Amino acid sequence: MILSVLASNAQAAQFYFCWLGANDYSMVGQMTISPSALNKPLVTQDDVTEFRIAGYLEGTLLGKWDMATREPDDSWILHFDPSRNAFMTPGDVGLGVSQAWNADGTAEDCGNPGFGFNLGNYAQDFCLNGVWIEESGMPPETTFLVSPTPVDPQCRVYAPTS
Repeated sequence: MILSVLASNAQAAQFYFCWLGANDYSMVGQMTISPSALNKPLVTQDDVTEFRIAGYLEGTLLGKWDMATREPDDSWILHFDPSRNAFMTPGDVGLGVSQAWNADGTAEDCGNPGFGFNLGNYAQDFCLNGVWIEESGMPPETTFLVSPTPVDPQCRVYAPTS
């Protein structure tokens, strides 16, 4: 389920997202995209001004990662289609890895230290403290929820309150 996000050209857009992995793994995240990028056909990590993710197993926090505390050698690749409000898969962009958030799609650069997520041509999955969590994996074409309002680790959207 993809939800629309409305934002004026004068202000950045907030996106919240949730991923449901295999075996009760899940992830929530938040990103802010600069106003100038909202009309681009492809948003990349260079257009993102804020980004954070948190990984869970059975609702218990496993780890977090964010762009603000990113080390220079942390993997950081993002491909997002703002017209569809969707993170792009390798098939969409013709690359082996379309999302690398502190994990690069090989078990070599794998969320060390901390938590990481990647979406590659083999699977979407987690890394934790340098260890690939294969049992979290989903097929690479799996879509995940993108919302204009916060979501929880079960991918329930929080209704805005007045």
